[in-house]
Amino acid sequence: MTQTFVIRSLAPLLALASLSALAQDRIYRCGNEYTNDAEVAKARGCKPMDGGNITIIQGTAPQAPRPVAAAAPRPTTSQPAARTSGERVDSGEQRARDSDARAILEAELRKAQDRLAQAQKAYANGAPEKEGIEGRNHQRYLDRVAELKAAVSRAEGDVAGIQRELSRFSGASAAAGSAAK
Repeated sequence: MTQTFVIRSLAPLLALASLSALAQDRIYRCGNEYTNDAEVAKARGCKPMDGGNITIIQGTAPQAPRPVAAAAPRPTTSQPAARTSGERVDSGEQRARDSDARAILEAELRKAQDRLAQAQKAYANGAPEKEGIEGRNHQRYLDRVAELKAAVSRAEGDVAGIQRELSRFSGASAAAGSAAK
């Protein structure tokens, strides 16, 4: 009786295993496409795939961007009314924007100069003090020196870029001042 029970309980499992084996037909690759239809594969000259099972997940087609109608915020006393691209900004408002931008750039320049000073101090002209295991592992020391040198170069580039941007403001304000005269 227990043998028939075991056979009856294993029968559905065996049936599922045989069905899954049947579901795994031979897979053919046709360029970037895959098929399990032997006739289509033969007609297209596809190559049979060897190895394990292949799972293909169909990607989604990209959708065209939809124009979003943003609700324009109502102007407040601290926020000017929204302008269309054809309108010009009066000179007083533009000067205020320029001075705000210049103040932001000057603050960024101070931060970048501080980062540069810290990086130069840590780099110590290419000879920083060895830390921890670097006394026994010279390559680790050389790697850290290279990282410090790269940090100094990045900081110098940041400072130079901000200074260029600030020079555009002083050049633009000088050109605007001479044009107004």
